Amino acid sequence: MNLVDRVKASIVRRLSIASPEGWRAQNQEADAGEIVTESSIMALSAVWACANLLAGTVSSLPLMVYRTRSSVREVDRAHPLYRLLHDSPNFDQTAVDFWQFVQASLEFWGNAYAEKIITNGVVSALVPVSPNLMKVERLQNGSIEYTWTFENQFYRRSDAQMLHIRGFGGNPLGGMSTLHFGKNAFGLARAVDRAAGATFKNGLRPSGALTFDAFLSKENREIAETKLVEKYVGAINAGRPLVLEGGTKWQQLTINPEDAQMLESRRFSVEEICRFFGVPPHMVGHTENSTSWGTGLEQQTLGFQKFTLGPRIRRIEQALSKQLLTPADRANGVSIEFSLEGLLRGDSAGRSAYYQTMTINEIRKLENLPPVPGGDVPRMQMQNVPITEAGNDDAS
Repeated sequence: MNLVDRVKASIVRRLSIASPEGWRAQNQEADAGEIVTESSIMALSAVWACANLLAGTVSSLPLMVYRTRSSVREVDRAHPLYRLLHDSPNFDQTAVDFWQFVQASLEFWGNAYAEKIITNGVVSALVPVSPNLMKVERLQNGSIEYTWTFENQFYRRSDAQMLHIRGFGGNPLGGMSTLHFGKNAFGLARAVDRAAGATFKNGLRPSGALTFDAFLSKENREIAETKLVEKYVGAINAGRPLVLEGGTKWQQLTINPEDAQMLESRRFSVEEICRFFGVPPHMVGHTENSTSWGTGLEQQTLGFQKFTLGPRIRRIEQALSKQLLTPADRANGVSIEFSLEGLLRGDSAGRSAYYQTMTINEIRKLENLPPVPGGDVPRMQMQNVPITEAGNDDAS
């Protein structure tokens, strides 16, 4: 074995230590006893809100193909990838649908896959593949192979035939699964929700025991065990007066949810889930420990754009540039980037500051307005001019 083969084998062995096969989150049992799957955790409102926010925000940003000619950068609408990435990656999905699926796959599984449909040497479509179906292996020749089974049909593709966007982890075989590493936090949240639901379902809360001075007859025992439960159990009967007679006493056996800090546990679960997804709690409606408006939350929102959305967007851009662009495209200055101006739509102050560096027609183009004569001439504000020379043509 030569030096190159020994180095390659060493890399493969090291990567196998953190192989994505050990990160799969199918039917994993958390410490709290709950089975954690993608479907089960989506029932948690915090998980749904975080995934919807991240996937919805990324998918709403226009994905553009740019070309740089003579130091001038412009949108290349004639490039075959522009329609594919910006409008519709395949026959069934719009760009928003596709990129929402991609981002959701990255958030839960740490990987997003799409099969390249190549026609006459050009990528004509991208067909998404669910990450929980995928098996990824490195072959002896160093290439990566992708296999999966769907609707009783087996698929085998090479790395040249697949678009693979990896999440956090840096492993060529795949990113780390949030479902796996967050299973205990998700399982605890599910367990707390289930306990709260059981408490309300029980209705006789807090639960306790009915004590009698003497042994009950068969008829009286049936009344106590069945009739009483039918009358008082259930949320609809909550607060209904309990009528006791014949020396019957109610003895409380368990503490109430407030004493058990069930509500505190539910609040902590929301913050824990937000921490896993990198989302500020106020952006999913959890504003208990902070004001629901103000400069503090504005800074948190800016931090979310920089430190949460930024790496996710950059990860997708680099994967597309590496796996979809040809060497000739890169040599000709072609690049793929998200247009982040959409994030400024709700920020009038930031938008105004951004527009100050542009010409009038550039601004009108972003605002979907037609150009005006003379709008392509750069302008600058005239200041520090003596008031006696204001309006003087020589001064301008």
